[in-house]
Amino acid sequence: MTRRWHVVALALLAVFALACEGSGNAQPKPTRTSAKPATGYPASMVALGDSITAGLGSCAVYVACTRNSWSTGNNAAIASHYDRIRDKNPKIKGEADNLAEPGAEADALAGQARRAVDLEPQYVTILIGANDACARRVEDMTSPATFRDEIGAGLTRLKKGLPKTRILMVSIPDLYRLWQVGRESDKAVEVWSRGGICPSMLAEPTSTAAADQQRRERVRDRIEAYNTELRKACRAYGGRCRWDGGAAHRIRFDLDLVSEFDYFHPNADGQKELAEVVYPGRFTW
Repeated sequence: MTRRWHVVALALLAVFALACEGSGNAQPKPTRTSAKPATGYPASMVALGDSITAGLGSCAVYVACTRNSWSTGNNAAIASHYDRIRDKNPKIKGEADNLAEPGAEADALAGQARRAVDLEPQYVTILIGANDACARRVEDMTSPATFRDEIGAGLTRLKKGLPKTRILMVSIPDLYRLWQVGRESDKAVEVWSRGGICPSMLAEPTSTAAADQQRRERVRDRIEAYNTELRKACRAYGGRCRWDGGAAHRIRFDLDLVSEFDYFHPNADGQKELAEVVYPGRFTW
């Protein structure tokens, strides 16, 4: 989720990336089918966001792994939105692109949106914002006002370039809940204590000092503020944007749903859970 610590690890392991990549960036072109598509289901989609949607840490090595993405992945075990839609509308086969970038903050959304417009998708998923809270210091977290402006810039690009496209806005997961669970795990504490993994929340993970607890609560409150801004931005967008209702934030990410590389990003099971709880079902908006 946070760009401040993943860059070196990604560079060292980039040689393995092709082993983990799949649907989401490069998929086979669709073949002719006699299946009749279900009414209303999109025939193309794009995923925007950060390392969660890129599937970081969900494969056997610590790189982006879009085949396991909750949004556009083609690993059948994930039951991604792409796979669920393909069951209803085979025309989407091969028409899913994953533009999510590990380390992306809200200010990256406008650029991703511009690239999405060029692809002309009928459905766009957005999950972004954890990196804005995962700063080195709490003082460096993006302010809610700036966050809203940056999200708004991205949505404006989408609305102008893709006025008929349906948008799914997904809430930021509960990192405070993750800390509460992980602080009881020796393995998680060991990994977090090496530093760099969302330090605003996870630094000194076993400390009970008042200052550390206040720091964590400030991060928790900032994420709640971001989710409020995401909800408001989606409402302001109009009827073509659907808010997940806080479903992603309510997921109880126990350690069996996160990667053992960092005890932070969703593993394959976590991606599957995320896909399930935020899937809109019928595409009627």
